[in-house]
Amino acid sequence: MTDTLPILCAGSALWDIIARTDRRMRPGFDVPGKISRQLGGVALNVALALARREAPVALLSAVGEDAEGAALLAEAALAGIDCTHVARTADPTDSYLAIEDPLGEVFGAVADCALLERQGAAVLSPLLDGRLGSAAAPWAGGLVVDGNFPQGLLDPLADAPAYRAARIALVPASPGKAGRLARAMTHPGSTLYVNRIEAEILCEAPLPGAAEAAEALLARGAARVVVTDSHRPAAAADADGLLTCQPPQVTARTTTGAGDAFLAAHLDASRRGADPRAALEAAVAAAAAHISHI
Repeated sequence: MTDTLPILCAGSALWDIIARTDRRMRPGFDVPGKISRQLGGVALNVALALARREAPVALLSAVGEDAEGAALLAEAALAGIDCTHVARTADPTDSYLAIEDPLGEVFGAVADCALLERQGAAVLSPLLDGRLGSAAAPWAGGLVVDGNFPQGLLDPLADAPAYRAARIALVPASPGKAGRLARAMTHPGSTLYVNRIEAEILCEAPLPGAAEAAEALLARGAARVVVTDSHRPAAAADADGLLTCQPPQVTARTTTGAGDAFLAAHLDASRRGADPRAALEAAVAAAAAHISHI
């Protein structure tokens, strides 16, 4: 049965500035290419992908009262995302700058999530103050949370009363922030979405593949996990068992946002009642389509 509650996407919503070149890059190189600006941030990327699938979705984030923030909200609303509970502040809207090489891999990037770091409590407040949920009447729908929040806001996801009924999808946002989810991933209704490198950081050990990473994360207390490993097999695991799926061979054009497309497809398939294998296959297909198309 399809879930009719909106999926709440909580975390970063910003502008991506992406430079792409067909030249080989080395530090210090100055090469020709194309530079584009697009909506970005983990929470917003997932929300956009869900909206394209006609899933009901709402954004929980913070943007500035500047022109960039106003434009971001206007485009997000036009895409079908409910932005009612997005916080507005006097701080500048966050942004992300990346350079991609000819294979679509990120050569280097800088993420400025200072606004979300400062306003994280305000972003999550609708789940605590009764607008969407509270300790007495917790939110009982889907909730995507990215690792851009400060540690002190992520840890309570594990056992705070306001989150106990939620189906939480956790995504680190980057390898450097994976460790922030070590406690949150023990929430019994959570699913942790990571790549193999992020799993290695959480497990503090090298892991040969997604299947081994998924089993290691379960052993560390995660309730459910979905692990990707670039073009190698992805894996999903919980107490009922382990599944793997081999991605199709495609020509990579961009990797920015591929994990978010994967997560959104997996959530949407699950929301529509797909079994675990079908949901994993849908997610792998969505990620492959994303990286092969700009």
